[in-house]
Amino acid sequence: MTSQTSPRPWDALVLGGGTAGLSAALMLGRARRRVLVVDSGSPRNRFASHMHGVLGDDGTPPSELLARGRSELARYDVEVREGAAASVEDAAAGLRLTLEDGTTHEARSVVVATGIVDELPDVPGLSAGWGTDVLHCPYCHGWEVRDRRLGVLAVGPQSLHQAALVRQWSDRVTLFSAAIGALDPQTEARLRSRGVRVAPSPVVETLRDGGRLVAVRTDDGRVTEVDAIFTAGTPRPRDGFLAPLGLDRAEPLPGVGAFLAVDPAGRTSHPRVWAAGNVVNPMLNVPMSMGAASLTGGAVNGALVEEDFDLAARSAS
Repeated sequence: MTSQTSPRPWDALVLGGGTAGLSAALMLGRARRRVLVVDSGSPRNRFASHMHGVLGDDGTPPSELLARGRSELARYDVEVREGAAASVEDAAAGLRLTLEDGTTHEARSVVVATGIVDELPDVPGLSAGWGTDVLHCPYCHGWEVRDRRLGVLAVGPQSLHQAALVRQWSDRVTLFSAAIGALDPQTEARLRSRGVRVAPSPVVETLRDGGRLVAVRTDDGRVTEVDAIFTAGTPRPRDGFLAPLGLDRAEPLPGVGAFLAVDPAGRTSHPRVWAAGNVVNPMLNVPMSMGAASLTGGAVNGALVEEDFDLAARSAS
């Protein structure tokens, strides 16, 4: 495909059209900035039919919230286009974005809000239920599966905390603990004190009936009936396109890896690059991502305001 270049630099390029990206773009649009949002159409929560814990929008389908957000951006002449970033590098105008189709755009600033990919444990059938009956956050999904037969598929020591949390929503909880190894007697006794069953044999497959999760099979041949499984995927930030800039990374999270290092407003080690949402913090839910990105959008405009005055002062001298 023939490469095309935007006719003049954008004030800001926002990479990612999920709740974080649209929130940053909304702030920038309202600040009368020329903004382009580039969206690949794959938000992290696209597998869930409804989102919860979002005040005023509890139970709203994620796609509905994004559609409303795009409509709001149009009031401020923010453009939204489909595409996926291939690289971001320094350029005369500030930064140059190259998309996977070869199209290029230059901008004075870039906001990265491309989110993460959740790599699930390698268990046959597990990914088929991601976001419906294979879940990660009891605060997001616990109410919908309350009082049902729940499993917790351990991926590491942090899964002990997840099992304790899940017990708040049901008294029928089984922890599949093979990934942790043998539990010490005190830890196991603590779990059992509230009725959490411990199954130490590795899970080898999930069983479904009519598309619905009904049980898991473990390596010892046992079949445990469950209605939903909580587990934790390994979050991988979608930020490989930033490699040409050599941005600083934060201290790696145990079992997760290193995410972009940002200041409280989302600024990276590059003065023209900001990042917000799950791409820098996999623990953020929808309202947290929106709030963080709104702050980032305001910070980007503030930096551009200072640059505008610097340029004007130099021209006038």
